[in-house]
Amino acid sequence: MNDPLKEGVRQLGLTWMLENCDHEIAEAARRNLPHHELLARLVAGECEARQARAVQRRIRAARIPAVRTIDTFDWNWPESINRDQVLHLFTLGFLRQKANVVLVGNVGLGKTHIAAALARTACERGHAVLCAQAVDIVNDLADARDKPGFARAIQRYAKPALLLVDELGYLPVDRVGAELLFQVLGARYERGSTVITTNRPFKDWAVTFANDATLASAVLDRVVHHCETVTITGRSYRMKDRIERQ
Repeated sequence: MNDPLKEGVRQLGLTWMLENCDHEIAEAARRNLPHHELLARLVAGECEARQARAVQRRIRAARIPAVRTIDTFDWNWPESINRDQVLHLFTLGFLRQKANVVLVGNVGLGKTHIAAALARTACERGHAVLCAQAVDIVNDLADARDKPGFARAIQRYAKPALLLVDELGYLPVDRVGAELLFQVLGARYERGSTVITTNRPFKDWAVTFANDATLASAVLDRVVHHCETVTITGRSYRMKDRIERQ
């Protein structure tokens, strides 16, 4: 005959309680815990398990480019980086203010590492996140551009609390691509935070946006208005072993 307690817990979808109730009941009996403390332990365990599952769902949905944390960042490699500024970003104050972060530097200096770590931290703290390379955003929206679902495609990038646009400027985009990126960044202006990694300083963004200085200026106006800019200089970390051998 089914245990009515377990059957009720199962029907309520309390999976942690279902898996751990026997152990917790036995532990409560061994320690002579009152009923309310046993119930509190069961509820706390279920809440923690649900929170952990929610974090993992947000991380999967975010499509974070790599498993990175700020604890594994090599601060000694870049020739120049403002460590205090970067660490302060992990308080996520910029996210609460719907401000942006732009990480500027040559390839191999850890921009994506820092951005991915920020994305993961935001997921862990309950925020909706989406990560994508700039060229993938352009290709996705260009494919949807003349279809009924185009507005939904724009909303996919406009809606998350944090959007990571990785490798902006590494590959050229045409006029259509530049306008699509502008639509995304314009839709997010003062509505959500965007983290951008780029190899181009702001003065060269016209090259990124189809050599259109007017369009680049409009993009910069929306990105930089509320923005933390982190500049990183040095040689590529991917060359580290070769440089050390030499």
